[in-house]
Amino acid sequence: MRLFSFLIAALTLVSGVIAVDIQKSVLITYPAETPDSIVDQAKKAVVDAGGIVTHEYTLIKGFAAKVGAKVLDTVSAWGQEYQVLVEEDQEVHQMGGGVGL
Repeated sequence: MRLFSFLIAALTLVSGVIAVDIQKSVLITYPAETPDSIVDQAKKAVVDAGGIVTHEYTLIKGFAAKVGAKVLDTVSAWGQEYQVLVEEDQEVHQMGGGVGL
């Protein structure tokens, strides 16, 4: 019976570790008229949650980050008034392989 109790405790611990917020690579962008303080607040939330800001954009207002999904909900809520766009970073491939003339 003691072995069974130990096994249940071990499985509970493993499931808790697996339930840790999985980090995703995301792009977080805002319209140009968004105050810098909103963008800075979002970057701080990412870092405070254990995420990493991987790139800060200069041509558009926003940044790329690797962060858990839980913080993305917070960032989305803060930026809702400013129409924040949070999208998963993905590879882009060219179709067709060449330029046709």
